[in-house]
Amino acid sequence: MLRIELSGIEPLIWRRVAVRTSMTLTQVHLVIQAAMGWLDCHLWHFEAGGCRYSMRVASEPEWNERYEDAARVTLGALLESGLRRFDYAYDMGDDWEHSVIVEKVAAPLPGVTYPQFLGGERRCPPEDCGGPPGYFEFLKNVLSKQKRLRDHALVWYGGPYDPDDIDETKIVRALGRIAGKRRAKR
Repeated sequence: MLRIELSGIEPLIWRRVAVRTSMTLTQVHLVIQAAMGWLDCHLWHFEAGGCRYSMRVASEPEWNERYEDAARVTLGALLESGLRRFDYAYDMGDDWEHSVIVEKVAAPLPGVTYPQFLGGERRCPPEDCGGPPGYFEFLKNVLSKQKRLRDHALVWYGGPYDPDDIDETKIVRALGRIAGKRRAKR
C-alpha cells in the first residue's frame, strides 16, 4: 500500500493506493498520474536509494545518461533494498514533488484487481498552473469575490474547480484502465 503526498501544498493533497510489487517504476508512475489526476504530458523521475529512474527519451541521450530505465526496475526491487520512502517529481518546469511512502506490504488478496484506490483528500492542482506558487494564485482567484478574477481562472481551467473534491470516480476509472492493461498483458 502506497501513500502519495504532494509536497509544498497546504492543506495536504494525498492519495492511498494498493499496488502489486511486481509493477515497474514506469507502471507506478502511471498509477501516481491516475491517482493524483495529472495528465501525463511532462517528464518525470523517481529518486530512491541514491538512484534516479525515469523513462527513456529517444532524442535525449543526455537525459538517458542521468537516469536509470524505470521500465527495468520493479517496486519490489526497491522494497528488497529496504526502501520504504522515495520521491517522485513530475513536470520539471512546474516542479511537482511527491513523497511516496510504503505503508504496508502484504500478499495480494484473491479476486482483487490492482491498482486499487483506497482514499485521499483534495483535488490535484491543474496541469501547467505554475507549480505551488501558481496553484496558490489560481486558488486565490477561483475563490475570489471579484467576478472578473474568478471567471478568468475558471475559463483558463475549463470549468468549475472545487479544491476539496478529488473526483474519486475519475480516479477509480483511470486506475481500472491500468488494471485492465496489466490483465491483457498476462
